[in-house]
This record gives sequence, structure tokens and C-alpha cells, in this order.
Amino acid sequence: MKMLTLLILLSTVLSAGSINIDDNAGRFFNSGHTNNWAVLVCTSRFWFNYRHVANTLSVYRSVKRLGIPDSHIVLMLADDMACNHRNPKPATVFSHKNMELNVYGDDVEVDYRGYEVTVENFLRVLTGRLPPSTPRSKRLLSDDRSNILIYLTGHGGNGFLKFQDSEEISNVELADAFEQMWQKRRYNELLFIIDTCQGASMYERFYSPNLMALASSQVGEDSLSHQPDLAIGVHLMDRYTFYLLEFLEDIHPASKTNMNDLFKVCPKSQCVSTPGHRTDLFQRDPGSVLVTDFFGSVRKVEITMETINMTSPIMHSNDNVANGELQKETYSYSDQLPVSEIIHQKPKQKDWHPPDGFILGLWTLILLVFFKTYGIKHLKHIF
Repeated sequence: MKMLTLLILLSTVLSAGSINIDDNAGRFFNSGHTNNWAVLVCTSRFWFNYRHVANTLSVYRSVKRLGIPDSHIVLMLADDMACNHRNPKPATVFSHKNMELNVYGDDVEVDYRGYEVTVENFLRVLTGRLPPSTPRSKRLLSDDRSNILIYLTGHGGNGFLKFQDSEEISNVELADAFEQMWQKRRYNELLFIIDTCQGASMYERFYSPNLMALASSQVGEDSLSHQPDLAIGVHLMDRYTFYLLEFLEDIHPASKTNMNDLFKVCPKSQCVSTPGHRTDLFQRDPGSVLVTDFFGSVRKVEITMETINMTSPIMHSNDNVANGELQKETYSYSDQLPVSEIIHQKPKQKDWHPPDGFILGLWTLILLVFFKTYGIKHLKHIF
């Protein structure tokens, strides 16, 4: 009888403990995802669309900084502005007029470039309908535990987005592609962001679950450019993505900033257009969804029963060497590049050079003084 009582008590304690562990795990992994992916697409060609490439590379740089590796990013650029013959600084793409922040960098991995950026290839990447010969780097190898960020920028209108100025993708085609992804269990949650004119029209037809969408402008509104640069001769970014980049620079991998904060990026006073968002298809409350659930990466967790002191550095004594044990070298993380300071700082002072037209004006003044002094009859002595 005593043995039976002990067994009942033991089973009760174990079941209570398991429920506790499950509750804690549920709160910790509340998003339900185990991996992150990003599909970043610039759909515009030609030099005057420089800002669309800079938009995409800015988001690319941010998601990499927050932990998503290149192996989980599909980057599609319709034109190579870094190697364009009009670029006064080859191998660079800047997102700020101070030309201090090069978003092209030394480690950009472009998966689709130039004429590879088509509506067909984009839809094939999303749905996984790619030829067997397609390399792994050009595939979206997501599953039903993947959180996916999809960012699009280019020229658009009411219900369509242009690719290469030669073809279009409609909001119906995009909605059907997302439904295929859901039916094929290719995502857990999906965040769709588009920076284009009348961007809100692109998410009007969405009907798949667990999908959240943001746009830079409402139907009937233009999405405006920002940061004109006289040296390059074009605008460097679009307004919405510029302020989105500023917002992301304050985010770190452990940040608790949620999607409601992201919805406030670039109000009409800054964007001129009216940004929009749609959350009715999303199952979770946006206030409980961290920005890093989509812009960051899932961190590996090592469970230990030992107590670790996180407040003071670990000191290694020299006794270990005397006892024949190898002394381990300690490592520490260096501070990240303070990009937010770079963005707001003043441009560096450059060597002085005559402004445009100065030399021509100087010669004109010399000739006027000569004519006034000697007259036109002495002009032959000059030429």
C-alpha cells in the first residue's frame, strides 16, 4: 500500500513538472519557428533607378547584421549599379548623401542578377518549382517552421509591380503564389514589405493565413524618392525604406521591439505618402511579434545546469599552468560599427576645388578687362 502511494505521488510530481516545462517552452518559442529566410527583390533596371538597388541592399545589410546568413537569403537585383559606367565610385552603392555608408560592401552575394530577375523566376523561387539543376544558393529551402521576410521595391501601379520595365506581376498572381507556399508547407509566418507607388494594392488580394503585409503608400498615392545626390545625379533611396533602415539600425538580436513599432515607421509627415499595413490574416497579436522574428535569426540555445556569472569576466589563475592544464585564451565581442552615428554625421571635409563654372567665369572677366583696356584691335596678339 505504501509503495502504491509513493508511486502515485511520484507520478503526480513528474506530470506537474512536465506541464511546467511545456508552458515555459511554449512561452519561449511563442513564434513557433526554427529558422529564418529572406527574399529581397529589386525589379528595376537603368541608372535612374539607382535608389531601388540601394533600397534592397540596405535591407540585405540589415538582415545580415541581425543574424540571417547568406545561405538563407535570396537576393535578386535587376541591375548592377556598383559596376555601372556612370558610377563615379565603382564597386560601391550608397544609401546616404554623405556617401559614408556603402551598402554594397565586400561580401554581397547576389543570387539573381540582370535579366535573371523575372516574374517567372521570382514565382518559381517562392513556390519551389525550380529545375533540378538550380544550385542551392538560388533556392528558397524553407519549411513549415520557417519565418520568411519578402521585400520588393520598384515601379508599380494599382494592382501590379513592374519587372525590368517589360513585364508585370499582379496582386492576384502574388496572392496565389503565397497560397501555394502555405499549401506546400513552405512557411510558418510570412512578412511582406513593398516599397512602390500604390503599394497597398499589392496586398489587397491576399487570403493565406499567417501573413502580415506592409506597404509604403496607399492606392492612388506615389511612393516618393529621398536623398538626392548631385555627384551621382540621382536619388539614393526611397523615403519609406530610408526611414525603415534608420529604424532597423537601433535593433539588435536581443531587441524586444515589436511589429506595432514597425508600423509607425515613416509617418505621412516624413513619407508624404501614407504607409499601410494588413494584419487580419495573421494569427498572433502584432504587439507580441518581435521584429527579430523576421529580420533576425533563431539563436542556438545550449542548456546547462551550472551557474554562470554574467556580470564579471572570468579570471584564469596561473595555477592551471602549474598543474599541467592548458590555459584557455579568452575572447570577447568587439563593438559593431556605429552606423546610426555615421548616418547622421556631417560629411568629411574634402580638398578645396573651384566650383563649377569658376574657371570659365574667370576667363570671361579677364577678356572683359582686356577689351576695356586695349580694345578689340589688339585681340590678334592673343590668338
